[in-house]
Order: sequence, then C-alpha cells, then structure tokens
Amino acid sequence: MSLLTLISDQRYLQHDTGGEPHPEIPERLHTIHQALEASSYFSDLNRVHPRIAEREWLLAAHDESWLFRFEEEVLSGKTYIDHVDNQIGYESYTIAMLAAGAGLTAIDLLEDNDADNVFCLVRPPGHHAEAKTPFGFCFFNNCVVAARYWQRKYNKKRILIFDFDAHHGNGIQSAFEEEYDTFYISIHEHPSFSYPGTGYADDKGIGEGKGTILNLPLQPGGDDKQVMELLEKVVSPQLEEWRPDALVIAAGFDAHAADDMSGLQYSTEIYNNIGMTIQSWAQQYTEGKILSILEGGYELSVLGESVEAYVSGLLGKR
Repeated sequence: MSLLTLISDQRYLQHDTGGEPHPEIPERLHTIHQALEASSYFSDLNRVHPRIAEREWLLAAHDESWLFRFEEEVLSGKTYIDHVDNQIGYESYTIAMLAAGAGLTAIDLLEDNDADNVFCLVRPPGHHAEAKTPFGFCFFNNCVVAARYWQRKYNKKRILIFDFDAHHGNGIQSAFEEEYDTFYISIHEHPSFSYPGTGYADDKGIGEGKGTILNLPLQPGGDDKQVMELLEKVVSPQLEEWRPDALVIAAGFDAHAADDMSGLQYSTEIYNNIGMTIQSWAQQYTEGKILSILEGGYELSVLGESVEAYVSGLLGKR
C-alpha cells in the first residue's frame, strides 16, 4: 500500500472565480502539486481521480432547493451567487460536485483497505457552505458530505471533524451542532476579528449535540506555541474521552504568517506538527485511517510548502 493517496483532478482548475484579485484561484492547486512533486516521497504517493458526488449524498448535507438554485444560477451565466466572494463560472456546479465526490472516493478506498491516508486536493473549498446557502468561496460542504456518507453507508457513527483553517467552519458546525454522534473541533482566529463571525468558545452544541462542538478561537497574533498547547492540553484529552471511529480533517493553510487572510502567525513548520499529531490520533483511534480535505490557504509563496509540511507530518516525517 502506498504511503498516502492524493485525490485530485485537472477539472478542478475549470472552476472560474474571475482571476485576481479573488484569492481562490486555480494557481493554488498548481502550487501545491509543484511542492509535492519536488518532495522526496512523491513517487511513492498513489494518485486517484475523484468521482462526481451522487445527488443523494449532496442531499444528505444540503437542501434540494439549494442544489436547484446553484445549478440555475450557473446555467444563467451569473458570475456570483449572493455575494461577490462566491464567484462562479459555467462549469462551477459540476466542479463543486466533483469536489464533494473526492471525499466519497476517499472513503471507499479507506473502507476497502486500499488506502490508509488520503488527502483530497480540491476546489472549491467547502467548510463555510451551509445547507441552503453559499458562504466564503464555498458551495457544497465537502467535509459534511463525506461525514454523512461515512456514517450512512459504512455505519461509522462517531465522526471527528477537525478543522485547522484560519476561519471557523460555520457550515460544519451548523450541520452537526444538534447531533450527538459527531464531534467538531475548530482552531481558528477569534470571530470578533475574522470571517465569518462565528465560532465562539461558548458555542458547544445544542440539545442532543451539547458538548460535541469544541471551538478554540485564537486572538490575532496566535502562533505555533498556542496551537501546540491546544492540541496537547485540550484536544487530545477530549479525544481520549470521545474516541472517534473516523477522522475527517478540514485542512486549511491560511493561518500562515505570510497569508493576509487572517491575523494568525503560524509558521510553515506548525503544519508538520499538526500532521504528526493527527497521524498519532489515527494510530490510536482509527487504525491509522485519515481523510484530509483541502480548505483555505491563499498566499502562493507559502501554500505549497505548508501543504508539503502537513503531508510530511501525516507520513511521520519531520
């Protein structure tokens, strides 16, 4: 079995956000692939193409009204939906289905024991998308679609979604905050200073989901030391108590000090540490199986090296 499986596709480049100054551009994936191709282990990685997510699995995370509206807005030739952040082109509906399908493809590989460690390099990202509303460059919530699929097709009930993007995943929280069998943990810049303005520490879930949301907001300037303290002193003890059956990682890289999408001050090296920590969780709880899905990360000068550091960490390499 290969060290790690990458799921990606050239068709992701067809999602047209109008070019600069919009930050979510096709060059993001070019930069990541170049960094991974330059790594010493690239030849050992397995590369797989995703399938398009079937409608039933999109409907497990989204209202049918949103699927109809998204497709209609794209076909009508509009250039954005609801807000100029949410830029679209003629191929965007199909490409968003392909992004959501990457997680489904990955889970099948993991469950068939054809892979242990899968990283989906996709666009558009997903963690801001809510059931019937796009937010922050996101249209379908790739992590939520994957989690629902894992639960319903393979009966993996206790799903951990860990999100280290600089921004809170409002779409993930809203999907799961009333459910007892998912656990959403997010380390992000404090919502008083950062989009989308959600993810306060006292948001812990609702009803049966009380206690299954763990928001760990950092003040602007939050750095590597604070992240590692949270992982070691807060997150790891919570996982020891909760003991997940499956790991879905919302892997965002926009907290880097060079990325102006947040005020956080992470180094490249922290992503290696995060990868190694997640790998240790997988060894302890999920028989080494990990699903990572790309979210943010917009500064091209550091994005590739940050992702490569994370992948190295997942592989146990410093």
